[in-house]
Amino acid sequence: MDIAGLSAYAVFFLSLVGIYAIMALGLNMQWGMTGQFNIGIAGFFAVGAYTTAILTTAPAEGRVGGFDLPFGVGLVGSVIACIPVAWLVARITARLRTDYLAIATIGIAEIIRLFFVNEGWLSNGTRGIPGIEKPFGLGNNGYLLIIAAFVAVTWLLVEIARRSPWGRVLRAIRDNEPATAAAGKDIARFRRQAFVTGSCLMALGGGLYAHFVGFVSPEAFRPLYGTFLVWVMLIAGGSGNNLGAMLGALVVWLIWSSTEMIAGLVPTALIGSESAFRVFLIGILLQIILVSRPQGLLPEKRPPMPGEKR
Repeated sequence: MDIAGLSAYAVFFLSLVGIYAIMALGLNMQWGMTGQFNIGIAGFFAVGAYTTAILTTAPAEGRVGGFDLPFGVGLVGSVIACIPVAWLVARITARLRTDYLAIATIGIAEIIRLFFVNEGWLSNGTRGIPGIEKPFGLGNNGYLLIIAAFVAVTWLLVEIARRSPWGRVLRAIRDNEPATAAAGKDIARFRRQAFVTGSCLMALGGGLYAHFVGFVSPEAFRPLYGTFLVWVMLIAGGSGNNLGAMLGALVVWLIWSSTEMIAGLVPTALIGSESAFRVFLIGILLQIILVSRPQGLLPEKRPPMPGEKR
């Protein structure tokens, strides 16, 4: 591959890393900071992508939308559209914990995906929505800079939130919910706020993804790509650590991309499905990290306990 080809691939690779990093930061707010086991990431990812696609594409027959609005309006719309969906999910699952919450959220995510499959008047069904342009006539190189700016701002805001009194309450809920409730904190309200905020970041990632690939269809929001990889990124990078979430996005997407080459070198008769073999390799990676570094590549820095030396 020549230098131009390598450069184009590097831009493509880093753009997807940035998009996944934003979603991993959203999941870190839910799981890493609050302990909410959300397996419905793909649903909020899809809401963001379809919303910006409907708002920013040119008018088309057979479906609603095609308002041809600016890029910024599409992204803002993605986040706004996600708020009532995430709030409703948070209300429905308010009393659920751990595995029950996981079952509920993955079911809701699949409902959202199937909604976009079946409601062709809105989403164009399985044919998807094409013609989603990058802003300001930019190519992939320029759009990478926009993604990088969103990653930096998102990390800064999430880090400020983590260090704030609000973020300390979230971590207190995660670590000792009964004690936090005894201190007079409204546990349900804080959980809803964290869930909605994290889901909005996932929708933002979906909006950026739509403009990057220029096309959205229900196939892009299956659990493997929209949920499983984001979870592996957070766990591998370091749950509770925002820098760890972004590092996990880089490392896991690098390995995921490499597995495509590895799978291509192994005879099909030995591995069967190439996609299943890639998931198998990612699973091995996750097991290695969990055994060697159970808290991730960049573990969360917890404040010292009273009387404990720094």
